[in-house]
Amino acid sequence: MADLRTRYMNIELKNPFIVGASGLTGQLDTVKGLEDAGAAAIVTPSLFEEQIQLESFILEEDLHRFDNLYAEMTDLFPEVKHAGPEEHLRRVEKITEATDIPVIASLNAVYPETWIHYADLLSRTGAHALELNFYATPNNPDRSGADIEQEQLEIVQKIKEKVSIPVSVKLSPFYTNPLHVISSMSKTGVDGVVLFNRFFQPVIDPDKERNIIQHTLSDAHSSGMSLRFVGLGAFAVKSDICASSGVMTGKNAASMILAGADCVQVVSTLYKNKTENLTNLIKELGLWMDEKGYNNLSDFRGKLAAANNPDPWAFTRAQYVKMLLDPHVLRTS
Repeated sequence: MADLRTRYMNIELKNPFIVGASGLTGQLDTVKGLEDAGAAAIVTPSLFEEQIQLESFILEEDLHRFDNLYAEMTDLFPEVKHAGPEEHLRRVEKITEATDIPVIASLNAVYPETWIHYADLLSRTGAHALELNFYATPNNPDRSGADIEQEQLEIVQKIKEKVSIPVSVKLSPFYTNPLHVISSMSKTGVDGVVLFNRFFQPVIDPDKERNIIQHTLSDAHSSGMSLRFVGLGAFAVKSDICASSGVMTGKNAASMILAGADCVQVVSTLYKNKTENLTNLIKELGLWMDEKGYNNLSDFRGKLAAANNPDPWAFTRAQYVKMLLDPHVLRTS
């Protein structure tokens, strides 16, 4: 059987399959199930600063909703405050203590100061690494892309100076030049880059005339953007690269590693096919390697990255133009 071991952020992994941040990684019982199924590591659900702010606001509003009606009662009880991130931090601590696989703590903050503060708190939970989840939709038309990128780079630099554990960044594909951002992040000394975040899109129900929450899972067709920039980034940046989105099978993982990924994150396939399916993904990758004669991942990692690909246009627009000009490619019958 092929040797599936790899290293990510200088952390030894028994195979390249990391379970990404999700509801599956937030509870101890499901985490233990993932560990039993063969997960090499897990990423805990993000500590969302906006969620903490919202919960704190709602608590404050509820506590003082009837102040004017029962003014004489307001001084009878001590001031109650929202617990802030403490509950989340305790959960990460418990998961880290109860598992034998690496735990990566995820963070999504709002302000530069709180990014640094919460990163410091998470680094003290026993987590093996941090994942900075730069999931945000800019909604200020007066802020330029360059301003947003520079702020994120400064946040990463300050967090790297503050914490002693490895730090990765999970990025969006929606930068003007994602490859430049990946390279700039790598130059800050960030240990890993996760490509890419999957954004939830707004949905409006026209019959009820209201917004609805719709959770759309990814599929194998969702992997194209990640594959492109994994292939372009491999050997071009010093940081390790983790591919995310659309990894549904062991062969999907093989494709990402051929493009240059050090590991992959999986979530949707586990929701669709149960957590036990992780065992099948690991087995499928191993069997594919055996069939190809690969003894370990380094035998084929980056074999088809942009730097090594026999087709120099494989990851560029030229492939698109070539397809449009080839009538045989577009023939449907």
